[in-house]
Amino acid sequence: MTIDAIALEVFSNRLLAIAEEMGRRLVRSSFSPNIKERRDCSTAIFAADGRLIAQAAHIPIHLGSLFGAVAAIVAKFPLEQMQPGDAFIANDAYLCAGTHLNDISIVQPVFIEGRPQYFAACIGHHTDVGGPTPGSIAPDAASIFEEGIRIPATQVVRAGTVDRGLIDLIAHNTREPEVRILDLDVQIAVARFGAMRLASLAETEGPANMAALANALLDYARRRLAGRIAALADGVYSHTVWMDDDGLGGDPLPITATLTVAGDQLAFDFAGSGPQSRGGFNLLPSGVMATVGYAIKALLDPDLPPNSGLFDAISLAIPEGTILNPRFPAAVGARTTTCQKLASAIFGALQPALPAERTMASSHDILASMVFGGEQRDGKPYVYLETIGGGNGALIGLDGMDGAHCHITNSLNTPAEAVENAYPLRVIEYALVNDSGGAGRWRGGMGLARELEAVDRPASFSSRGDNFKTAPTGAAGGGEGGRASVVIDPGGPNERIVDTKQRRLTLAAGARIRLLTPGGGGFGAPVDRSVSALAADLADGRVTPAAARASYGDALVERALAVRDVG
Repeated sequence: MTIDAIALEVFSNRLLAIAEEMGRRLVRSSFSPNIKERRDCSTAIFAADGRLIAQAAHIPIHLGSLFGAVAAIVAKFPLEQMQPGDAFIANDAYLCAGTHLNDISIVQPVFIEGRPQYFAACIGHHTDVGGPTPGSIAPDAASIFEEGIRIPATQVVRAGTVDRGLIDLIAHNTREPEVRILDLDVQIAVARFGAMRLASLAETEGPANMAALANALLDYARRRLAGRIAALADGVYSHTVWMDDDGLGGDPLPITATLTVAGDQLAFDFAGSGPQSRGGFNLLPSGVMATVGYAIKALLDPDLPPNSGLFDAISLAIPEGTILNPRFPAAVGARTTTCQKLASAIFGALQPALPAERTMASSHDILASMVFGGEQRDGKPYVYLETIGGGNGALIGLDGMDGAHCHITNSLNTPAEAVENAYPLRVIEYALVNDSGGAGRWRGGMGLARELEAVDRPASFSSRGDNFKTAPTGAAGGGEGGRASVVIDPGGPNERIVDTKQRRLTLAAGARIRLLTPGGGGFGAPVDRSVSALAADLADGRVTPAAARASYGDALVERALAVRDVG
């Protein structure tokens, strides 16, 4: 069947519009601030054989869990036994190739001509799924059994009737059962909506034509990416980045990516990466796959249609027993920082093969998070999760972005008003950190500081991240970005600075805690920064005079101060 290019483009956008509309409904209708405010959720459309056809532009790492959930459902439940109105639920990292237990997927088959031909899927990060630590994620978790309830591929809706007993079982193994029930009900409704929209599209296009267009879209993505790879110089490219440790202290841990470009094929080998984490920083192959997909799309073709065709020209070799392919029952809850480091390793490996204008310094390359748990004023438990952006790396002609997420995360922050309305907490500070951007001809982006106070009653505090010892590196002579830290009792008599990997610290009523995230690396020699750009940094307080003198030299700083004072 001949596929018209215009018809294919229209069809692609129709699919993406359905996925995006599912996402908007999920955000608007959810109850938890984590999904409603931070938008920590994703939606996607799959073929009945498990191939991804379209993914909304939400959280890249969620693709790993969605892929795994659909594959586990197809393997466990024969398509011919599914009924219209059925839906399935999954979250487990080992039984369903998820990435961590907090991400719960709901998947509904789409019936066309009496049989399931597609799946509408959505995923939400639920702030708590049980376990000993509020938020269910601990840097020092010894196994997945400490990280909450494991949900294998399970039927949750039968012919339109929700299994309320299953929903209650899941919800009451968490600290906020009412929130879990409401958010899961929304996910079920969103999957049902997506299935309805896809069935309507099939009616408009015709089932056979829709199937042909879907296959053509996958083939187009494969051929387009193969062309991008073929434009690279054949060769072997490798890069290593470092994590502070594996979550339980000790030596720095390497993440190594080796890429082999051969014609229109790209092979990844992650040999040389460190042993599996004794804590919760392990990443399963589904997460590696999602991270690779993000990195290749970002570096080679940002407009590439997001579907399984992207992976047809790519192969992965991930040694078992490493932090990128751990053995059961290794903990995986804090896997996102490992993903960020992996993305940085891939960026670093591929940059020698890219044009100079496409290269950049390292970004903050972590996912710094803070989790508070305790009791609401009515005595009910609460869990508040916040992931915090940092500085992104500079590139030729541009300073790095300030206070943004990078790589495989794409969530927003929870507004201070929403935090204080929902929890017995007060946001004391949310600001950029001066002197945190790496010096360079183009400055690295600035990290963020977020300080909260436990109001009226005690709370527990946990955090995870990295770059307390290591720092984002600069490029072409640029300086390092700032480091991450947690400050206990900031400004008080017992102030102390500690690693970002903290578990269940006890905060008294009125206690404060502050998390600082890294800045991005600078690009180019600092002495080549323009006087006007440095003067603007000094005027805005992005860089203090003392730090500027140490990085840029007295002569350049004196000229910049003169310009600042005149302006």
